[in-house]
Amino acid sequence: MSKLLVLGLCAGLLACSGPSRPKPEDVSVVPVLQEVTTRWTAQIGAVDFPLVVAVHADRVALANSQGVVTVLSATTGKDIWRLNLNQTLAAGVGSDGQQVAVVTRDNQLVVLKDGLVQWRQTISAQSFTAPLIAGGRVFVLTADRSVLAFDGANGAKLWTQQRPGEPLVLKQAGVLLPFKNTLVAGMSGRLTGLDPNTGAIRWESAIATPRGTNDMERLVDLVSPADRVGDVVCARAFQSQIGCVNAERGQSVWTRAANGERGVSGNDTLLISALSNGVVQAWNRSNGERLWETERLKYRALSAPLVTPRGVLVADNGGWLYLLSLADGALLNRIKLDGSELAAPVVAAGSHHVLVTREGRVLGLQIP
Repeated sequence: MSKLLVLGLCAGLLACSGPSRPKPEDVSVVPVLQEVTTRWTAQIGAVDFPLVVAVHADRVALANSQGVVTVLSATTGKDIWRLNLNQTLAAGVGSDGQQVAVVTRDNQLVVLKDGLVQWRQTISAQSFTAPLIAGGRVFVLTADRSVLAFDGANGAKLWTQQRPGEPLVLKQAGVLLPFKNTLVAGMSGRLTGLDPNTGAIRWESAIATPRGTNDMERLVDLVSPADRVGDVVCARAFQSQIGCVNAERGQSVWTRAANGERGVSGNDTLLISALSNGVVQAWNRSNGERLWETERLKYRALSAPLVTPRGVLVADNGGWLYLLSLADGALLNRIKLDGSELAAPVVAAGSHHVLVTREGRVLGLQIP
């Protein structure tokens, strides 16, 4: 990857240069207006790569930095299986509920099943995005804006698609998701629909366009998590825009300026995003109209949000988890974690919500 410059994880929270963040105001005692209960905890070991937690049915697949891949029960938090690859990881975890895939720091794609390695393949560039397993294939988005497809059974390489991009890339998970019979990938500032059988491009739709006079200003990579409801996929372009695309037609629905580094979450009526300065905003999903914003968490470095039926879950880098009202962003609860920030976006797993901290503590929460 000699032609690419990798921007480290500091960009995910604060950006690597510029003035320091103002000190946030203390959040006064928050009355518990919506209960949040910890049902189970587990430990997987420290995580310092852009982890994505994969959930299918009752199975939660995750991994630590040293290559210990674990599948837990979402109901109990107990191990279904655990395997130590003895290789440090750069990306993961992808899973379809049967197979599990990760990428190592020496550019190996490793696919496992039932606690055993099925196959390995060396890929041509670094990857910071969890592989996608779908339709009997394994898809990989690499940092040089290539998408690769492999046969899920034996690892045979099926195709490669590459698009031109800027020389600076984020050490942060990008966008790679299935949509009906289309593979949707974030490539620079565009959502791109690919034929999963051949890699041919079916459509492209820009969330943001590179602008500026230097590589940092021109960086508009799409960051995970993206959010899909029906035919519409919504995503954030790093430090510039958020927007929604009709993935059936490949047409932009709306885009809005929104300066942030983490992905988005929503439901059928709204889309939630956190800005770089800790302001949390809600947008009308259908037309991009601003519904509300809250400054209660201003100047905190926030995780990607997760919209639940009971409210919006978002964590800060000081080890606090917050539950915000869907109606107006008011604080409904806050929960102290283990003092470290989240290593992955919060995910829903059945009736539970799963969190992983940098120290490797895994929590299964319920919001009754």
